[in-house]
Amino acid sequence: MIRIGLAGIGFMGMIHYLAAQKLKGARVTAISSRDSKKLAGDWRGIKGNFGPPGTQMNLSNQKKYERFEDMIADPDIDMVDICSPTHLHPSMAIAALKAGKHVLVEKSIALDTKSADAMVKTAKSCGKLLMVAHVLPFFPEFAFAAEAIKSEKYGRLQAAHFVRVISKPDWSGDFDDSSKTGGPAVDLHIHDTHFIGLVAGVPGRIFSNGITRNDGSVEFLTTQYLYGDNGPAISCSSGSLNMSGRTFAHGFDIYLEKATITYHSAGQPLTLLTKDGKTKQPTLPGGGDPIIAFTREIQAAVNGVVKGVEPDLLSGTLARDALVLCHKEIQSVNTGKIVIVG
Repeated sequence: MIRIGLAGIGFMGMIHYLAAQKLKGARVTAISSRDSKKLAGDWRGIKGNFGPPGTQMNLSNQKKYERFEDMIADPDIDMVDICSPTHLHPSMAIAALKAGKHVLVEKSIALDTKSADAMVKTAKSCGKLLMVAHVLPFFPEFAFAAEAIKSEKYGRLQAAHFVRVISKPDWSGDFDDSSKTGGPAVDLHIHDTHFIGLVAGVPGRIFSNGITRNDGSVEFLTTQYLYGDNGPAISCSSGSLNMSGRTFAHGFDIYLEKATITYHSAGQPLTLLTKDGKTKQPTLPGGGDPIIAFTREIQAAVNGVVKGVEPDLLSGTLARDALVLCHKEIQSVNTGKIVIVG
């Protein structure tokens, strides 16, 4: 049994807690929060853009810690699941690794590359796993697309366009504070750069055009990922310009040699169009419950701890590369120039 200490009870911490109820071979045995009401189980003030609203929780089976330092000192915890704001990820993850714990940390891995590198380096020196919770590959639509690309069942990836646009959330007090989140071009868009890196690798160059906030952070961008003459030709639009009538929309159009795969959460279910003229909507597991994707994500981390092997989809290095790509795109928006990724 892998014993998990959950740090940070905001919206994502609540989602991780609910997702963990369906884990096999693991359970949340301890919770850390600076909020005494949340430690007492009063989660009624928590809300987000999917899943159930916060409620009164029965935490009688979990240890409670007001200080994160005290929780990671607990010898009965095997893995720490960090769901704090992004600017706290490096210090908390490094402290947990040095305390002998495996770490699953919510995306983004960090706000800057130097901190991300320090996290990856500490994990290696401590002999522990640093896993970054990028959930997108665990959603069935994206998992289907990733497998189709990887297997080349329908031929080589030729082109793709990804979309991720939200309205400004009324449930996140930190959303407008780019010093804590990096702004939408990091906090939101890193889902896309991670998935693109996963299925196509890191591009040699990028070009981005976008809209900036008053504080200089990027609110919205469209990026071309330049892989060279033979492609693939990949682009993405991401940001927070939607009106409140459409709080969240993401999806993709993926063009393979022998098929097109399309999905848009705002009205287009996953659809496979094949070279023989057939159109199919693949049957997907999970019944449309988004929390199942988080269960799969945390289960992958648990399985990694059991086997002592970093799961590919939770790779700290892949998460670090996704962060680098976000910053290169911000640089391109600010300069109006093509940027070498390196």
